[in-house]
Amino acid sequence: MCSLKRILLVEDNPKDAELTLVALDEYHLANEVLHLRDGAQALDFLYRRGEFAGRSNGQPALVLLDLKMPKVDGLEVLRQMKSDPELKKIPVVIMTSSREEQDLVNSYELGVNAYVVKPVKFQEFIEAVKQVGAFWAILNEPPPGSIKNKL
Repeated sequence: MCSLKRILLVEDNPKDAELTLVALDEYHLANEVLHLRDGAQALDFLYRRGEFAGRSNGQPALVLLDLKMPKVDGLEVLRQMKSDPELKKIPVVIMTSSREEQDLVNSYELGVNAYVVKPVKFQEFIEAVKQVGAFWAILNEPPPGSIKNKL
C-alpha cells in the first residue's frame, strides 16, 4: 500500500462533516482532511485563490463533494475540476443525500469517479465513509505523474 494522502471534504452540513471527519480519523485514512463548507471555498482552494492564495502544498488525492451547497453547488465544482487539465485527474466522490436521478446522471456526465448516497443510520454512514476513504485514498493507484507524486 502507498502512504496516506490528503483528502478535501466539501460539505455544508456540520453534522455530516463531523461524522465524516470522525470516520476518516478513526480509521487513519488520511494524513490531513481539510473541511470546506461550500463550493466557492473548494474552488478557491483548488485554484489557490482568496484565502488560499499563499498555500504551497499540493492538491488533494481525493475530493469528497456534497451536491447541494450554498454559493457554488457540487455539480459546478465538479464541472470546473473535470474541465481543467491540472485538476481533472483528482478523484471526486459525490457524497450526497440526493437520490434524484438527474443529479446522478449529471454527475457521471461531468466525470465523477463515484456517487454515494449518504446512509441515514449512524453506523452505516461511518462504514460508507471508511470504505470510500480506504479505496480512494489508500488502495487506488493514480495515473503516473499525477497527485501521488506531488504531495
